[in-house]
Amino acid sequence: MINVVLIEPEIPQNTGNIARTCAAVGARLHLVEPLGFKIDDAKLRRAGLDYWHHLDIARYKNADEFFEKNQSRNLYFFTTKAAKAYSEIEYGEDPYLIFGKETAGIDEAILKRNIGFCVRIPMRDTLRSLNLSNAAAVGVYEALRQIDFAGLKREGVFADRL
Repeated sequence: MINVVLIEPEIPQNTGNIARTCAAVGARLHLVEPLGFKIDDAKLRRAGLDYWHHLDIARYKNADEFFEKNQSRNLYFFTTKAAKAYSEIEYGEDPYLIFGKETAGIDEAILKRNIGFCVRIPMRDTLRSLNLSNAAAVGVYEALRQIDFAGLKREGVFADRL
C-alpha cells in the first residue's frame, strides 16, 4: 500500500484534495500535527467531496511520533532541496511518500538525517515549488506506475469502442 504523509499541512483544501487522491487509489493518508486547520473544516471536507468514508487515515501528535511508529526503509522525502528526481527512485513495496507544510516544506533537520531518500520534482529554477496536492499526486502516480497500477481499474466505458 502506498502511504502519503503530510507533515504539518496548513491549507485544508490541499489536504482535502490529497485525501481524495488517496481514497481513489487506496493509499493510506498520514496526518502529522500540528495541522493548520480543524479536521472537520468545511473546506477540507468539500475538497475531499464524498470520498471520506473510503479513506484510510492515521494521525500523529508530531513528527517524532510518526517516525517512531513508522520505521521503514521505504521513506521518501519530497523536497526542492533534493539532488535526485522522484522518477529516478524505485519505490518498492509499501512506500511512504512524505511531504512538508506548504510554507516551509519538510524540516531541514529531518531532511539531513534522510538525505539519501530525498527526491524532487523537476521544475523551472525561477519558481519555488508545486502546489502540495499536485506534488502528492505526481508522487503517488509514479509509485503506482511502477507497480503497473495494481488493483486499480484501468479501462473506462469506451475501452471496447476504441
